[in-house]
Amino acid sequence: MTRRCLLFSQLLPWSSTNVNPCSDTSKTVAPYGAYSSHLQSITQPHQWRQPAVGYDTTEVVPLPPHSITASMIDPCYTSPSAIATEPVKFPNLVNRPNRDQSHVARAAIYSRFTPHEWTQSNLNYFNEADTNRNLSERLRCDALRVMRETDEKTAIGQRDTGRRIGERITDITFWKNELTTELERMITESNLLQDMRRALEKAIADCDPPLHIAQECLYHREGRQGIDLVHDQAEQTILKEIESLRYCQERLNSLHKKVLEQLQNNRASQHELETDVRSKESALGVDSLCHQLTNYSRGINYYSGIEKFDPTVSVPESWAEHSNRIIQRSQNQRMKSMQLRTDSDNCINDCANEIWNRWNATNSSLARRANEMLETKNKLQMHLHKVQQEIFDVEKNIELLRKAIMDKSNPLKVAQTRLEARTHRKDIELCRDPVQSRLMSEVQEIQTSLDNLHQKLAHAENQHQQLLRTKSNLESDLHIKVNSLFIDREKCLGMRRSFPISATVKY
Repeated sequence: MTRRCLLFSQLLPWSSTNVNPCSDTSKTVAPYGAYSSHLQSITQPHQWRQPAVGYDTTEVVPLPPHSITASMIDPCYTSPSAIATEPVKFPNLVNRPNRDQSHVARAAIYSRFTPHEWTQSNLNYFNEADTNRNLSERLRCDALRVMRETDEKTAIGQRDTGRRIGERITDITFWKNELTTELERMITESNLLQDMRRALEKAIADCDPPLHIAQECLYHREGRQGIDLVHDQAEQTILKEIESLRYCQERLNSLHKKVLEQLQNNRASQHELETDVRSKESALGVDSLCHQLTNYSRGINYYSGIEKFDPTVSVPESWAEHSNRIIQRSQNQRMKSMQLRTDSDNCINDCANEIWNRWNATNSSLARRANEMLETKNKLQMHLHKVQQEIFDVEKNIELLRKAIMDKSNPLKVAQTRLEARTHRKDIELCRDPVQSRLMSEVQEIQTSLDNLHQKLAHAENQHQQLLRTKSNLESDLHIKVNSLFIDREKCLGMRRSFPISATVKY
């Protein structure tokens, strides 16, 4: 086997001008044929020399069969005496004398460097020279470019700074105008909210009569018995009515408290707006002075280290967010104030409508519940009659099952007696003939029938007891339904025939 080594340099130049991005590909040819190439492939590099720069791409080429020797099969066998005594076949030197072949083998083994290493060293020097020249050229070009860029950056930076100061002045003016406008609106809204405070103090105690009636209905419905103590829709509507009445009272009280709190919040927002307006006016004067400064202005001077001193407490985002937050808070407070004034006009009418709707919904639920009770009472009476009839039928079925069990006793006795008699046969006559098999299956069939009949009898007796319990439960539940029907139809609906508020209060 022979190997061909291809070297690609990894020392690429800094500039691509007149330089190939990849070094030339060099091929090293073994000087002494296949055997020398094989020795180069198995020889390890010297430890005192630096490794070659680049990487190898190895191509495996098969050797002719007549050129393979024992030393090539075993690479570790490198004894000179073995090489001298063992004939070695070289495909390119078959016609040379034995003395030349021994010299070639010794030269291949004991050479200090190979042509491959010599070529690689030259390529390393060529690449190093190209790289250094390209680096030097690039440094000169960079120096010129940096000088031009610094001049341009200085001029562009000063223009950009002036433009940004102008933008800053525009931003400050914008926010100052926004704050001033919002301050005027807040003062007007605070004056209007003062008038709303007095309108909420009169409409708080008008929900007590409906609340008292709803609570009385709940008290009467507690007199229901047994399973009728259910959290039904009628009770849910009564609870919702009570909750709605209490909510209306709390809403009126809450509105009065919210108006007082809103007046305090309005005064706090007004103070923040006034403070921020004064700060914007001061900053506007400073930035206007800075925007007028040029390279030829009077009063400019060096302030060494001023760029390292950072007195700022915000960034543009937080600065804008601060003013925006103040304006938004003021707007939110104004919106709340307007909403409170609107709620004060509509709260009483809303509460009256809510109370009226809940009153009608509760009356409808109680009427539906009374109808359901009446319908359920009629169904209970019908089911009670059917259960009584079914109890009579089940009792007759139990008697029939008991008679059927008694009827199976004689056939079972006959079959078992026949089997017992056939056991007295002698010797070879004790045969499992078809008669014996049929008798055994007959006994099993009769026994299975008896088991089924006993099971059905047990189920029928259990069902009879269950029907008796059902009858008792139906009679008890019928009594409960009569009591619940009286409570819902007579007591609760009797109190709710007229609305307790004669006139709807409206301010």
